[in-house]
Amino acid sequence: MRIAILQNNTDDGPAYLATWLRQRNIAFDVFDFEHGDEAPASLADYAGLAILGGVMSVNDDLPSLRQAEVLIREARTAGKPVIGHCLGGQLIAKALGATVGASPNIEIGWWPMQTTDSAAARAWFGEFAGSTPTVIQWHYESFAVPAAAELIGSSDACPQQAFAIDTLLAMQFHVEIDAAKHALWLSASQRELARLPGEPYVQTASVMAAQMANRLTESQKLADAIYSHFETLAKAASGS
Repeated sequence: MRIAILQNNTDDGPAYLATWLRQRNIAFDVFDFEHGDEAPASLADYAGLAILGGVMSVNDDLPSLRQAEVLIREARTAGKPVIGHCLGGQLIAKALGATVGASPNIEIGWWPMQTTDSAAARAWFGEFAGSTPTVIQWHYESFAVPAAAELIGSSDACPQQAFAIDTLLAMQFHVEIDAAKHALWLSASQRELARLPGEPYVQTASVMAAQMANRLTESQKLADAIYSHFETLAKAASGS
């Protein structure tokens, strides 16, 4: 069983997702578009697809984004699981015909998200279904929920936080975060955050750094639940 990971920016790598896969001896290939990699032509050699975030918009005219949408639709038809983190979740929405545009609020930092207690939420979120986990957010745009998909996560800042459909999960948040990636983002974001004074859902770098110590464990437990269900679906798709 092998997983394909689409990486849109070099500084937005798989982080905890890669750690989780290695711990379970699950093979994976990372395609770093900013580094010059091209997306696979198909998912014939893969049991599942994970898509990471990025600084661009899904509406930008980039061949890598359009190929990602092709692979998402291929995966859905083949019954292979797809998980999308932030931009990746927005790509799932767009691939399935939903719109992606400006978020009701810019959302940056550690913020609570309300999950539903539906069967789909329990499958993907495990013990966090029907609760309010705090997750790291970093987005300016958000997705609409495609037809036939089920909204399973929301927040005050951005009502569409997660949806599930068939074997696909789109997330607006970043459960792949780990301490190293969090530190990298904070060190690179000083100018960005300085341009956003007064935004109600934008935390300062110091607030995010202080929150991380208390929030990362919960975030990674939620990631464990999500990635475990992803693994189960990938095993079923690959017959392993």
